[in-house]
Amino acid sequence: MAETHKNRKKKKDDFLMQGAILAFAAVITKIIGVAYRIPLTNILGDEGNGFYGYAFEVYSLALILSSFSFPIAVSKLVSARMAMRQKRNAFRVFQCALIFSVVVGAVVAVVIFFGAGPISTHLMESPLSVYALKVLAPGLFIVSVMGVLRGYFQGLGTMVPTAVSQVIEQIVNAVISLVGASVLFKIGLKAAEKKDVDLLGPAYGAAGGTLGTIIGALAGLFFLLFALFAFQRVIRRQLKSDKTRRQESYSHILKILVLTIIPVIFSTAIYNINQLIDLTLFNKIMSAQGFAEKQYMALQGIYTGKYNTLINVPMAMANGLAASVIPSLTAAVTANDKKLVHSKINQTIRFTMLVAIPCFVGFIVLASPLMVLLFGDSSKTPAMLLAIGAVTVVFYCWSTVSNSILQGLDKMSTPAKNAGISLVIHIIALLIMLIVLKWNIYALVGSNIVFSVCMCFLNARAIHKASGYKQEMDRTFVKPLISAVIMGIFTYASHLLFSLALPGRIATLLSVLVAVVVYALCILKLGTLTEQDIKDLPQGYKILRLCRRFNLLPHKES
Repeated sequence: MAETHKNRKKKKDDFLMQGAILAFAAVITKIIGVAYRIPLTNILGDEGNGFYGYAFEVYSLALILSSFSFPIAVSKLVSARMAMRQKRNAFRVFQCALIFSVVVGAVVAVVIFFGAGPISTHLMESPLSVYALKVLAPGLFIVSVMGVLRGYFQGLGTMVPTAVSQVIEQIVNAVISLVGASVLFKIGLKAAEKKDVDLLGPAYGAAGGTLGTIIGALAGLFFLLFALFAFQRVIRRQLKSDKTRRQESYSHILKILVLTIIPVIFSTAIYNINQLIDLTLFNKIMSAQGFAEKQYMALQGIYTGKYNTLINVPMAMANGLAASVIPSLTAAVTANDKKLVHSKINQTIRFTMLVAIPCFVGFIVLASPLMVLLFGDSSKTPAMLLAIGAVTVVFYCWSTVSNSILQGLDKMSTPAKNAGISLVIHIIALLIMLIVLKWNIYALVGSNIVFSVCMCFLNARAIHKASGYKQEMDRTFVKPLISAVIMGIFTYASHLLFSLALPGRIATLLSVLVAVVVYALCILKLGTLTEQDIKDLPQGYKILRLCRRFNLLPHKES
């Protein structure tokens, strides 16, 4: 019994460690993304950002078919076989998935490349987005193959190759995007004079900006291939030590792979298609209401280039934890360990909320200062979008990890069903907000709040039904919210004081630092994290010693 408890504890620590590695890398890539989007936004302007954002919505939707589903499906199938010590079958899953990804990725890339014109003109009501979409198309093949490699490593229980490849991909993306956007924007301006098309400069610039996505993905793929090459001796030893007699056929694996991928595709597709539907309906309705293309594309550029860019930073952390919980939870389910299943669900949701809730409050308190800091934009619309939509950070983070929890519990189709129901409600809400209430760009934010709330409610109910898990409220939501509100008050007051003596951007940076320190102190003092929670963190024992030394933990009653 003692040995079993020790093994469980080790697994839990590893799960949090791997999740922390991937979450940290995801946040770093998002920070890099925000950093390069600032000059990119300045280069492209709001119109160019509109073309850039719109092309990316179609690209993201196509990406689901070619790659997004592969890391989840492969990691789930590989981890299940590794848990049963079927190492040879785990490798056969990888081989089968790799061949499948090459075929699917190539087909989708060709369809998008040659269909870019009709998609941009007839579906998107934005003909000049065709240039950016054509540049993005080859990336669908590259990322498809990369997705299988990441899924294989994640299934083996290591998130390091995925994490490092993400950082490399984003760094290369940032550099190439800025250079490409700058060069092609100038070429587009010259072409605009010859062809007498005003928006050709921003359209060419958007295409140049998307070039970084392709080169970055290629760099990430090369790193993963190098990691696989370096790992080949370990793989060979695993295959030699495998005593499993039953060898799964590739046809059987392909069938399971497809059955696993399909519900993932549907649930992920609905997440992305709601953005595409939003932008398409927004363009059509705004056009019908008498707005010029330049006006609504500029508003769309603010939404996709500024609001979404900031909102997606904390959501990257949720994506990292979500990716790590699937193989970990799959192994626990395979072992039929209900207590461990509940522990992993609880830790995943709690640690997600520990980051999401203060980000939500921080975005409200510092909405305008953050827009000025990052984009030099002091106008009302971007700040209002961020303040109103800040709550989606909590609900989207929660729904993202709850999707992965359901997939880890082998309820693959449930997130898709829940997303379908939420999408219908979302579209109805969007149409009311755009046509009846005439909320303009704020309707996009409002309808996304509706969508994310519906997803959270439906997923939470499904998790309880599937595993018997009952959501703990005090340490997951109440104490983090109290800590975040206290943080918000101190942050607002400190920003007012700093602004009196310091330049605006420095005052904002110092206020963010105050927010981090105050929130961390409140979290510890309120007992949101138990001593065991702290121990389970990377370097947890060292952190716990520091907390005790500086008396940061609540006093225990004698």
